[in-house]
Amino acid sequence: MKGRVIVLGEIEGHEVAALLEDGRLEDLALDDDAAFTPGSILRGTVGRPVKGLGGVFVDLPEGQSGFLRAPKGLRPGQSILVQITGVAEEGKAFPLTQRLLFKSRYAIVTPDAPGLNVSRAIRDEDIRKDLTDLATEAMTGADESLGLILRSVCEEAAEDEIADDILQVRGLAEAVLKDVDGKPELLVDAPGPHELAWRDWGDADEVDESPEALDHHGVLDQLAALSGPEVRLEGGASMWIEATRAFVAVDVNTGPDTSPAAGLKASIAAARDLPRQLRLRGLGGMVLVDFAPCPKRDRHVLEQVLNKAFRADAGEASMAGWTPLGNFELARRRDRAALPGWVA
Repeated sequence: MKGRVIVLGEIEGHEVAALLEDGRLEDLALDDDAAFTPGSILRGTVGRPVKGLGGVFVDLPEGQSGFLRAPKGLRPGQSILVQITGVAEEGKAFPLTQRLLFKSRYAIVTPDAPGLNVSRAIRDEDIRKDLTDLATEAMTGADESLGLILRSVCEEAAEDEIADDILQVRGLAEAVLKDVDGKPELLVDAPGPHELAWRDWGDADEVDESPEALDHHGVLDQLAALSGPEVRLEGGASMWIEATRAFVAVDVNTGPDTSPAAGLKASIAAARDLPRQLRLRGLGGMVLVDFAPCPKRDRHVLEQVLNKAFRADAGEASMAGWTPLGNFELARRRDRAALPGWVA
């Protein structure tokens, strides 16, 4: 089906949300069995500092541990509010931040980052002014340390819905920020897949939550393809993505095409699809790409394609560049868990 479709369903009792654009899977949200998932807000207790790593361990509920980088003015035993920023491998601490974000469908409240802001995706000046006035009224009486961001979906929403949403998320933020003292505790759980799709994926041409929706829209077949390492590219080329404990290895092959430009064409196709593949597979950390052979003079073309592709991706990524052996290194923040076994 053409257009933007959100598909909601279940696999073996686990919630699944899929975002498709013109029939191709673009984003995915799955149930995570981890103790905490990215976005959860908790009260923790400061533990021992680790000077060599530039951070401090934080005791979390359920006997879990988190790691906070570059802490300032914290002492062991102190209670603090933290938010989970990524997934943790088994036996490792959860990555944490003290810069909390309270997200809802229309608004994001930002403690310790004051100011009222409207998404830059909304370009109409009259709409921007109306939304700024609405936000100013809704935040009247709030603590001056609270900031507010109105999301792009506000452009087509009714003003009363936006106002109610702001007041609700503002009230949640104010209540949590007052609840600093005490033992480690989960204060705000991260949304489940269906709620996350409603909150973060914006409007769609269709939302299908019928019992056969996942099969009807081809989501199950695309999930099955993600469970294997091979990604088929145009022109018979392919990309193999395999995760090791140390890094994610990506190998690009030209396939049957033996023309002089085959290597560059295959590498460009792989570079364009790489952010989507990493996002859907829940992969991150260090990524090492062995592109198909192409002249050194064409490397700048690949860099431009990679930079453009990752700028459009929600995950934070940094490009390290070419290694002496001709591979390309990059790092992507791992913001979701790898595909669970029940998906395949």
